[in-house]
Parts: sequence; structure tokens; C-alpha cells
Amino acid sequence: MPTLVSRGRGRRTINEINMVPFIDVMLVLLIIFMVTAPLITPSVVDLPSVGKAARKPDQVIEIVVGKDESLTLKAQDSSRSLKLDELAANVKRLQSDAGKDGSSAVVISADKSVRYETVVRVMDKLQRAGVQRVGLSVQMV
Repeated sequence: MPTLVSRGRGRRTINEINMVPFIDVMLVLLIIFMVTAPLITPSVVDLPSVGKAARKPDQVIEIVVGKDESLTLKAQDSSRSLKLDELAANVKRLQSDAGKDGSSAVVISADKSVRYETVVRVMDKLQRAGVQRVGLSVQMV
């Protein structure tokens, strides 16, 4: 609210803002930041790097998660639908059929509209079963 000043006969308002308290607060904040800035150590994030594989997998087993959260297992020329409980056993069997070292890579492909929780559940089921090489399929734009 403007302050009223009385000079002589008439009254007039002062429309100016007192900037001194604002400048005082800003200078105090500047000093605080200048003192604390050297004490804060910058955090270093160690991000994983992607390189080329030493050798290509003998066989790629693909697990497709559909829009309705149905699972389809694709290996070589065959494709079949299955439930989450049957997934790990079938993948382990396919890996053991492929070779003695189990170098078959497992790739999970999911529709964009599928909930993240469903994909994580599939990955968790495979990891608990001891499947070594699990990856996610992405579309490069």
C-alpha cells in the first residue's frame, strides 16, 4: 500500500519501492553461496559404456511381450506363446540345446505401451533361473 506524505496543503502518494532490504538479502545470499560453493565436491557419475561383443552369440532367443502382456518365445524358426511361470524353464532348455557353454543371448522385446513392471518381472524371472546373457531390444531412431 502506498505511503501518504503530507507536504503543505495536499497529500500525495509515494509510488517507489524501497530496494535496500532486497539488496541486503541478496548480498547475504551471495556471501553464503560463495562460502559454501568450494566445500561441495562435484559428483562423478560412472556411466556404463557400450562396445562390440567379443563374439556373436550362436543363437538368439527372443521374448516378445505384447500389448496385452502376453509372452511369446521365439527361437530359430519356432514361435510359441507361454506363461511367465513356464518361461525360465523353456529358455534354459533352449540354451542347453544350443551348446554346452550356454552362449545363447536372450533378448526381451516389449511393446511401447507395456508397463515397465511387466518387463522387469520377465527379467527377474530369467535372472533367478540363472540365465546369463539377458538384454533389451530397442528401436534405433
